[in-house]
Amino acid sequence: MEVEELPSVHNYEAYAAKAMPDLGLEIEDFQAQTWRIEHWSQQAKRIVGPEFSCGGHKWRILLFPQGNANGQPNDMVSVYLDYANPKTAPEGWHACAQFCLAISNPWDPTIQTSSHAHHRFVAEECDWGFTRFVDLRKLYTADTANGKTRPTIENDEVEITAFVRVLKDPTGVLWHNFVNYDSKKETGHVGLKNQGATCYMNSLLQSLFCTNYFRKAVYQIPTEGDIPSESLPLALQRVFYHLQTSSQPVGTTELTKSFGWKSLDSFMQHDVQEFSRILQDKLEIKMKGTPAEGAIPRLFKGQMKNYIKCIDVDFESSVVEDFYDIQLTIKGIKNLRDSFREYVSVETLDGDNKYQAEGHGLQAAKKGVIFKSFPPVLHLQLRRFEYDVEKDALVKINDRHEFPFEIDLGEFLEEGADRSQSHVYKLHGVLVHSGDLHGGHYFALIKPEKDGRWFKFDDDRVTPVTDKEVLEDNYGGDMLNGLIPPNQRTQARTLKKFTNAYMLVYVRETEVDTVLAPFTEADTPSHLKARLDAEREQLEAKRREKDEQHLYLTAKVITDEIFSRHQGFDLASFDDKNLPATELPTFRVLKTETFFTFKQRIAQYFKISERDFRLWVLVNRQNKTVRPDVPIHDSENSQTMDHIRNSMAARAADLRLYLDYNPDHAKFNALHADPNNPPIMIFLKWFDCSRQTLRGQGKVFVNKNNKVSDLSSVIQEKMGWPSSTPIKLYEEIKAGMIEGMKTKQTYLQNEIQDGDIICYQVDMTDKEVADLEAQSLYSTVPQFYDFLQNRVLVQFKSRYEDTTGKAPDFDLMLSKKMTYDIMAHRVGDYLKHDPLKLRFTSSNPQSGTPKAIIKRSLNQSVADITQTNYYSQHPNVIIYYELLDISIIELETKKSLKVVWTGRNNKEEATHPFLLPKTCTFSDVAENLLKTVKLQPGGSGKVRIFDISSSGRSQREYTGSEMIGNLAEPAELYAEEVPEDELNAGEGTKVVNLFHYARDPSRTHGVPCKFVLLEGEPFSETKKRLQQRIGVSEKDFVKYKFSLVTSTVFKQPSIVEDDDVLYDHKWAPEDALGLDHIDKRPNKVNAEKGIVMR
Repeated sequence: MEVEELPSVHNYEAYAAKAMPDLGLEIEDFQAQTWRIEHWSQQAKRIVGPEFSCGGHKWRILLFPQGNANGQPNDMVSVYLDYANPKTAPEGWHACAQFCLAISNPWDPTIQTSSHAHHRFVAEECDWGFTRFVDLRKLYTADTANGKTRPTIENDEVEITAFVRVLKDPTGVLWHNFVNYDSKKETGHVGLKNQGATCYMNSLLQSLFCTNYFRKAVYQIPTEGDIPSESLPLALQRVFYHLQTSSQPVGTTELTKSFGWKSLDSFMQHDVQEFSRILQDKLEIKMKGTPAEGAIPRLFKGQMKNYIKCIDVDFESSVVEDFYDIQLTIKGIKNLRDSFREYVSVETLDGDNKYQAEGHGLQAAKKGVIFKSFPPVLHLQLRRFEYDVEKDALVKINDRHEFPFEIDLGEFLEEGADRSQSHVYKLHGVLVHSGDLHGGHYFALIKPEKDGRWFKFDDDRVTPVTDKEVLEDNYGGDMLNGLIPPNQRTQARTLKKFTNAYMLVYVRETEVDTVLAPFTEADTPSHLKARLDAEREQLEAKRREKDEQHLYLTAKVITDEIFSRHQGFDLASFDDKNLPATELPTFRVLKTETFFTFKQRIAQYFKISERDFRLWVLVNRQNKTVRPDVPIHDSENSQTMDHIRNSMAARAADLRLYLDYNPDHAKFNALHADPNNPPIMIFLKWFDCSRQTLRGQGKVFVNKNNKVSDLSSVIQEKMGWPSSTPIKLYEEIKAGMIEGMKTKQTYLQNEIQDGDIICYQVDMTDKEVADLEAQSLYSTVPQFYDFLQNRVLVQFKSRYEDTTGKAPDFDLMLSKKMTYDIMAHRVGDYLKHDPLKLRFTSSNPQSGTPKAIIKRSLNQSVADITQTNYYSQHPNVIIYYELLDISIIELETKKSLKVVWTGRNNKEEATHPFLLPKTCTFSDVAENLLKTVKLQPGGSGKVRIFDISSSGRSQREYTGSEMIGNLAEPAELYAEEVPEDELNAGEGTKVVNLFHYARDPSRTHGVPCKFVLLEGEPFSETKKRLQQRIGVSEKDFVKYKFSLVTSTVFKQPSIVEDDDVLYDHKWAPEDALGLDHIDKRPNKVNAEKGIVMR
């Protein structure tokens, strides 16, 4: 940056004063040093100048003569100010320095180039400056345009000067980047997390938390048996306790849930005064009948008197009111004392405005407000948001308004008030809003201790602040309150204009010791402490468990009993995308634990002898199945569990084991007598056609050289079936590969090995098969496995709230290959309802909310309906259903309509539903409507059906011959009786649009209609007919405003005066007469919602 008309670089004080802007901060020390460099062109890539001291720190210049951009030499010189000895500096050191670096000609120091900056020097950022300081070519060239005849680098020599101001850092966080900043360590306080737009709540909660008397009172509410998310006092106690004890920012989700807020409420900014009052009201109710009763009024309640006092007669009318906060006007008012004066200012009632005094007639009088008493803690709401009549909208007042650290309010008390105690108040908190009416940010400045320092509570961060940051920075007003030198690169000052105090908290000087009494261990309820410490311990244990996870492995055990309940592939479900994993006994095992110890644990857990079982390791086979592979022998007893997992189940994260229980030692030993020909362990599954189930039936040991047909007698004996029972055998190789066994061959020829699964079913006759298939049931093992492979668990839910009890929520296991009709039959069977009288609606995969009606079609599968395929994960598939009175076949030829009847006077009287054939015309709809609504005598008897245009200002009429089938879903229409004057409108009339709105023509409400204008009729007469047309009482009609709203986008609506003749306006089709009035219709959501707490 080139700066003109600077003094000589060697005149350090004068040069610095000109080149370095005043940052408004106290300077601890100023030093400058010039470094002369000879043989510039021969210098190394990186050189440093001599060290010099400033502010108790050592500094030096760091220079890259060929530049330092991306580490590549280039044509720009790079110069930095370098903290000389960061490694020997004390831990946690920092230095805030403003500096200027100048390169100049050694013989003419006015030929120079400089740049200035400021920085917080810390160990991570110990040099700061300019990578692109100046173009090297410029240093070799004389700046003749500015009258300089010599270049900066002359005779291969140059000078570089560093000017350094070390600044005082009273808060310790000046220019801090807040990376790795620890609020608790630096301030003793922690912040509150922002849920989206809850900074307004956070600032108030911190203020209340730091009002120790209030916190103690909240702690006195009994909450032992409460649930935090349902109990406001407990949730608030928990937030306060965490603020007291936590080292991390505290969450408020539990608290807002206890208010009854949904997540959306946390993204809406509300009025802090309203929030404060509602919170205090709720707590006051909860405190009744507890030791805390009366604490809130004791702390915040004062009294004021509204009076009217006659001047000439002895008469006064007054009413005394309690207040919990005071709203002060600030617009155009210089300071807080003047705002109080404005508040108690007296208005004289005289002339036409005299006061009707009881028994004295009209009298001149003085009217005003005076305070009877002030509370110990005074909440002052500064009216930063006010209604602007001209703009007809709320606006933010950013006027400058000063407030002091101390104020005596004695002058604002009535004459007879109690003055025995001081009315001097000390500032305790400033709540600040930064931004405009429609958004912005809130934070709080609070002094938690009587003689302590001020802190800024900005959501999750707490930092110390200076007095200037408490007062001056939050007065508001113009940006240039403090003079900013014209050549300063202003930092974030542009926002200052919008950053100002909107609420002040003052504490009575004589009550400070009570209100801010230090908190002791005894002030926290023991039940709360115990409860939260236990929760913290649980979280700590979970964290420890997570931290130590690398020392452990997880072992899961499958037993015969678990296998017998499993319906699916393998022995249990591990990672089926459509189903949850099988719940298995799970053990957290130290990797260094021996197998001997682990086996003892298993014996203890299952209450069996260690000698009665073996453990087999399950492995992931190449064909994606998970099967037992090898048993762990006793010879491995001394091996660690980690070694066993790594050597026997190398590819598995968890150790999965099968418990092979064999209590009959004699039988087991006989089977395993020949060590050269051990038996094969195979698992059996039985497909029960009648129950449509496939269940594990345990394991058997077989000789690999025996024929597979020998298995039939084993099964018959196991099942207690006659020996003549025909049995079919299949091998479960993998999903999609279920093959019939070659029973005449041996197990070896069938390639059967340990851990293989053989399924069996009773062989059925053709008739039995046909019967099952007629019911859409499965008759063979492969068919049932196909169902298992394609099954999906579907949750069926009633589409609308069920009051009859006939439409429960339930789950069905369906195959993705099933058709719509089979699904409808299954649901119909469950609900005992005609499947054709069921209508289904799909759901949104993310939110689970209803999406679109599912049309019945013959070739549509459950996979299509549920949008599921084999690869995607979908544990939550939801389909909504409705119980209909007519079949969906009939329904699909009909159209569902809702018609809102507005009668003769443009009033929404009732909504009438119709289900009519799609071929019906609007004349048919009108006919049907006339059967359900009663027309008043004396009208036209003609019905008009319409919907509302997108602007909300006019009707779109449907003609009688149009068919309703073309309407979009859902179809909501309106209907009215056409007025007689419109039907008979002829020469000298115009039929125009009429619509309702509130304040702004874009905020339409109600239903637009048509209105007849008469030639030459002034609006004063038109109004009478208008009132009749819309049937409004005189009391309400006087509040209506009328405007002419044209279709031109940017044109403001024109106010209609009594002598205007509307007929004379050149009416375009979209022009309309607007009626501006409040929407008084019940249950219509147009108003902004207030804060609600349950």
